[in-house]
Amino acid sequence: MSISTSEAAIAALSALAQEHRLAAFRLLVEAGPEGLPAGTVADRLGMPPSSLSFHLAHLERAGLVAKTRLGRTLIYSARFATARGLADYLLENCCGGRSCADAAVPERLAKGA
Repeated sequence: MSISTSEAAIAALSALAQEHRLAAFRLLVEAGPEGLPAGTVADRLGMPPSSLSFHLAHLERAGLVAKTRLGRTLIYSARFATARGLADYLLENCCGGRSCADAAVPERLAKGA
């Protein structure tokens, strides 16, 4: 899923704007492209499997998570291209078109204001 519209960005941000879904997504990012079995995610997050399924379904609908069946096991993995697309969409016009690496930190931020 590409993040090229405000609707897609809102769907992804809405899916992540919940404590359990954000934790699950971050855990799957840590796991890398191989992902993790649903049971492992539930155990690591201390969440009942039925609750986890509900949250992973939200992430999947937003295109942030992929689900693969391996026998009787469901493996979930982060969709890195979608996450990167969201970050790119959010930063598309960053720093007035200049490279953000070249942008000076505003003085008030440097002073901790």
